[in-house]
Amino acid sequence: MKEFKRYTVTTALPYANGPIHIGHLAGVYVPADIYVRYLRLKHQDVVFIGGSDEHGVPITLTARKEGVSPQKIVDRYHNIIKDSFEKFGISFDIYSRTSNKIHHETAASFFKSLYDKGEFIEKTSKQFFDDAENQFLADRYIIGTCPKCGAENAYGDQCESCGSSLSSDELINPVSVISGNKPVLKETKHWYLPLDKYENWLKQWILEEHKEWKTNVYGQCKSWLDAGLFPRAVTRDLNWGVKLPIPQAENKVLYVWFDAPIGYISATKELRQDWEKYWKDSETKLVHFIGKDNIVFHCIIFPAMLKQEGSYILPENVPANEFLNLEGDKISTSRNWAVWLHEYLEEFPNKQDVLRYVLCANAPETKDSDFTWKDFQARNNNELVAIFGNFVNRALVLTHKYYDGKLPQPSEITQVEQEIREEVFRIKSSIEKNIENYKFREALKDFMQISRIGNKYLADTEPWKLIKTNPERVKTIMYYSLQLCAINVILSEVFLPFTSLKLRNLLNMGKTDWEDVLKFDLLKPEHKINNAELLFEIIDDEKIEKQLNKLEKTKKMNELSEKTIDPQKEEITYDDFVKQDIRIATILEAEKVEKADKLLKLLVDTGVDKRTIVSGIAEYYKPEEIIGKQVCVLINLAPRKLRGIESAGMILMATDQDGSLKFISPEKITQNGSVIS
Repeated sequence: MKEFKRYTVTTALPYANGPIHIGHLAGVYVPADIYVRYLRLKHQDVVFIGGSDEHGVPITLTARKEGVSPQKIVDRYHNIIKDSFEKFGISFDIYSRTSNKIHHETAASFFKSLYDKGEFIEKTSKQFFDDAENQFLADRYIIGTCPKCGAENAYGDQCESCGSSLSSDELINPVSVISGNKPVLKETKHWYLPLDKYENWLKQWILEEHKEWKTNVYGQCKSWLDAGLFPRAVTRDLNWGVKLPIPQAENKVLYVWFDAPIGYISATKELRQDWEKYWKDSETKLVHFIGKDNIVFHCIIFPAMLKQEGSYILPENVPANEFLNLEGDKISTSRNWAVWLHEYLEEFPNKQDVLRYVLCANAPETKDSDFTWKDFQARNNNELVAIFGNFVNRALVLTHKYYDGKLPQPSEITQVEQEIREEVFRIKSSIEKNIENYKFREALKDFMQISRIGNKYLADTEPWKLIKTNPERVKTIMYYSLQLCAINVILSEVFLPFTSLKLRNLLNMGKTDWEDVLKFDLLKPEHKINNAELLFEIIDDEKIEKQLNKLEKTKKMNELSEKTIDPQKEEITYDDFVKQDIRIATILEAEKVEKADKLLKLLVDTGVDKRTIVSGIAEYYKPEEIIGKQVCVLINLAPRKLRGIESAGMILMATDQDGSLKFISPEKITQNGSVIS
């Protein structure tokens, strides 16, 4: 395996039109942070690059919906995202943004370099145009009926109901999102990257030279290459984005898929004057951490761009993860079906590492996985509290009890201690192998083995009993237990950085690096440790039920929003309308109609008279609840008999989205007989 002098590690740039959720964290940012923290502990030269993707149609749609500028939207969400990452401990060297001047300059220069080399194909084609707004429509600016499932309001690039990828010309009855008008086809010129031209090189580079890539990544790349590549547009007709640095290209910007990955380069330029050695030196290892929806862009398109530009290195690996689901359902920002990071940080203060642990333990490394709040609770209580926290707490408490918080001088070292040392050495080697091969779930299991070994060591030797008969042996046991705790400080710095810092303070430890894991004298005899504190707390059922109720409420809201509103009835004239005599009335009496589950018999005071009305509201109201209620009554409706009772009028009701009926009532007590007009 090739040795590298330095590392450039990038993470997918999240769209700045919404906050970060656990799917982003599990798929990209937690594994990337583990990898970088490991490299830093090994004193590797590494830059960790992140930033917000602030261009693209979703942002302009959000801005139009809210009636503000796109810059207002990206400013808001960039700050939310950046703040959330910092509080969660994602240790970027820089978290930049693609609206920065340096990015616009870098992306425009990259395009110009390929343009000057004649790499692009210029093509004129017909695209949808909104005459009323005088602008071409990107795919997300067009909605219509999905040709595959028949759902309304499918976008020009995707139907969110069935998940099918679409093109805008496939939509049935397409309309402009902006004006609501039917768009027309109009000619426009764009520049295309001829991916088919690079197909043979890509097959050799990926399928032959990078067989070590994760199976899900390699498989998706092979599928794309086997199907054949086609030229792909790199420009769009929009006002928001990186302007084209060529003449006769007004109102055209770089397509977001082209400009966003260049954001890794521009962020590095912003971070360091010597940025080129991280992007143009063959002794630098470039690694992209992304989700599965970005595989084609980072494994096929961006490498093709870098290759044709000619001066950049190519990614050595792209360890993309699959998707994380939530409680058995796909995470969806549009349906608010997510656990948002900024909300989690507020609702679970000082529990960043619990979420980091759970997301790593259940990471969707080769297939989709599922986050559930019950699993979150179980992993915290049964693993972090009962294994890691329990071992550390017992070791610290016993040291204070027997030695006033000072490390004892060990006596005889037995075969038991020798086996523990050998097992720790094996675990260190396994963690290294797993992290370097992007198997973070396995590395986390290795890490937890240290605490399992410690717990077993204490349980087998029982120093609380042995102290009475063999106090010298107990000195060795406690000395080794505390060395295991110190090793946990180093290892947890990779996986659980907040816990590492807390444990380091408890042990009163100085600076350490990765190779110190091999030492069993990190803490010297007579070293004074601080009083024991719990590393983790039990998460009770009430806290979890609150989160489940929150999701259940979201689910119900989504179900209601999916219900269709009844269409408008046929048109009537004003004369038809004024024939209706609708008055305010008060319900005086109410009782159920025998052998009729849905009917109530009401006596109402209409101001004109007191009359009986039979109404089908028994499913929604109990008789005793509505006596004295003011309602609206149509009083000039011809009487009719219902269950043998003459009903002289109709109570006006509204049908809610869930199908229930609700009274239409005045805001304040109103005189009976008042006319509704």
